[in-house]
Amino acid sequence: MNNDCYLLVVNASNIKKDWDWISKHNTDNVEMENISDKTSLLAVQGPKAALAIQNLTDMNVSDMKYYTFQKGTFAGKDNVLISTTGYTGAGGFEIYFKNEDAEEIWNAVFEAGNPHDILPAGLAARDTLRLEMGFCLYGNDIDDSTSPIEAGLGWITKFTNNFVDSEYLKKQYENGVTRCLVGFELLDRGVPRNGYDVYNGLGEKIGTVTSGTMSPSLKKAIGLAYVSKEMKDLDTEIYIAVRNKQLKAKVVSLPFYKK
Repeated sequence: MNNDCYLLVVNASNIKKDWDWISKHNTDNVEMENISDKTSLLAVQGPKAALAIQNLTDMNVSDMKYYTFQKGTFAGKDNVLISTTGYTGAGGFEIYFKNEDAEEIWNAVFEAGNPHDILPAGLAARDTLRLEMGFCLYGNDIDDSTSPIEAGLGWITKFTNNFVDSEYLKKQYENGVTRCLVGFELLDRGVPRNGYDVYNGLGEKIGTVTSGTMSPSLKKAIGLAYVSKEMKDLDTEIYIAVRNKQLKAKVVSLPFYKK
């Protein structure tokens, strides 16, 4: 927010775990406040997102760069934060405000967005959108047992400073890993799900599906899986165990949905 103030937005299921971690490492007695239960968030996403909300604020949202934010008046409410972030790959905004303003802001957004065909969407719709873009979901594709190098997130892992496990992760980055997160699409009929086993052509287990669905945009079954590094190359044939069958699939490039 500024040199003396940080706002950390965490996965909702990890609020306590992340809070406990930060508290444990707060060695400089930084003043901390958990405002999770006081704060609401709306994600207005899609190519018409700026058109849908611009009339609700004097802030110029149309020219905001990706991963930036502004704070000001929105829908007549003060101290609203608008950030150009989201989890859909479609672009748009995340809007943060006090709980007591939630109903009025919700109604204002939908009234302003009505000419642009705005629709409410829940987590299931968000999940298919993020998967089509190959975005990792905490608890599925990344967790305490995975590393960002294995998950293909080396681009956000900077080794210019020391951090927790930085030496270990740098070795992974330089020497390679034994397993990798890959995207795949099913060639046989079926739907992959989290936890399904992955096999090679010899019937040997080589990994596990972490996310999977029938893509609404692509009209095909897609998923993410950790596989042994020997099976990570594009077009490699793999097999997903769905019920009592092993369905043929192939490794594909991410994102699944190409704009």
